[in-house]
Amino acid sequence: MHFKLIIAFVNDSETSKVMDAARAAGATGATVISNARGEGLEVSKTFFGLSLETQRDALLFLVEEHLSRHILETISEVGEFDTSMGTGIAIQIDVEDAVGVAHQVEKLVNVVEDEL
Repeated sequence: MHFKLIIAFVNDSETSKVMDAARAAGATGATVISNARGEGLEVSKTFFGLSLETQRDALLFLVEEHLSRHILETISEVGEFDTSMGTGIAIQIDVEDAVGVAHQVEKLVNVVEDEL
C-alpha cells in the first residue's frame, strides 16, 4: 500500500471542522501541530509589535494514495481555501516509506479495493 502526506495549514478555529471532513472523506487520523504562523502575500498587521493575525494549526494526514485527492479537495472545500486570502492551504507529497501504519492498512484494504 502506498501513502501520501497531506499537510494543511488552517486557522485554529477551523481545525475541528477540517478534521471531521477529512475523516468523512477517508482519512484515518491526523497529527495536529498547534501555534503555527504563516506569512502570505500581504504583510501581517501588528499593534505595538504584537501580531494581530489568527493562530494557525498544521494538520498532517498520512493517507492512502487512492483516497488522497478526494481528501485534499474536501479539506480545501470545507476550509474555504479558495474563497479568500488567508483561509489556509493544503498540499500533498509522496511518501516513500512508512512504518507504524499496520492498523491503517488493515482498515483501508477493503476501502481501497472498492475505490479501484
